[in-house]
Amino acid sequence: MVADSGPDLAHADHSKEPAVDLTGHVVIVTGSSSGIGEAVARRLATADARIVVNSARSVQAGERLANELGEACYVQGDISDPGTSRALVDAAQDRWGRLDGLVNNAAVTADVPLADIDGVTVDHWNRVLGVNVVGTFLVSQAALPLLRVAEDGWILNITSIAGIRQTGSSLPYAVSKAAVDHLTTLLAKHAGGRVRVNAVAPGLVATPWTETWDRVKEGVTAMAPLERVATPDDIADACVGIIGARYTTGQTLLVDGGLGLVL
Repeated sequence: MVADSGPDLAHADHSKEPAVDLTGHVVIVTGSSSGIGEAVARRLATADARIVVNSARSVQAGERLANELGEACYVQGDISDPGTSRALVDAAQDRWGRLDGLVNNAAVTADVPLADIDGVTVDHWNRVLGVNVVGTFLVSQAALPLLRVAEDGWILNITSIAGIRQTGSSLPYAVSKAAVDHLTTLLAKHAGGRVRVNAVAPGLVATPWTETWDRVKEGVTAMAPLERVATPDDIADACVGIIGARYTTGQTLLVDGGLGLVL
C-alpha cells in the first residue's frame, strides 16, 4: 500500500498568501484540465493571474475550471495542431490584450513499457514527439511576440525526471522530455526580449494519469529520501518559485523528492 501523504498534502490550502504577485498578468497553461496543469493554473490564479485554460479532450473539466477561476477562459485544442497555438495566444490577446507567461504542461506518452524497445512503432514516435516536443515549440513560438513586449515575459516547460534519468513511462516519452529540456536552454538563449525560459522536471506525481500505478508508487515511496510521491501542489510550489526567480533562465529544476539521488 502507498504511504499516506497526510491531510496537509492531500488538501493543500490554495488560499495561502501567494509567493509571487501576478496581478493583471495573463498566463496560458496547456493541458490544465486536471493534474499538474490544473494545480498550476489554480496556484497562479491565487496570485491574481488571468488564466487561459486548455485541454485536448476534457472540455467539461476545462470549462468548469475556467469558470471556477473567474478571470479565465477555456480553449480546446491539441497542441500538436498549429491552429491550437494560434488560438491560445489569440484568446489571451483578444480578451486581455496581453500575454505575460506560458506554462507548457500538455504531454502524452505511449502505451509501451520503457524496456520494450521492439514494441515501439513509428506511430508512437510521431504522436509523442508531435505533442511533447513539436507542440511545446509551436505554442512557445506563437507566444513569443507578446512575451517579448511584456514587462516580465516568461515560459515554463514541465518536463520530467524521465528526461534526466533512465526511467519513464515509455521510451518515446523519456526521449521527448530530454528534448524539451534542451529546447528550454535553446529558447532561453535565443528567444530575445529578455524572455526567461525555464523548466520544472517532476518525479512521480499522484495524478489521474498515474492513478493505477500502485506498485510504482510503492517503489518510489520506498526509495526516495523524502519517502513519498509528489502531489500536483508540490509541482505548483516549484513552478511559482521559478516564476518568481527573475534572474534565472535556461534552467531545469528537478522536483523528485530526491529520487534522482538513488537512481
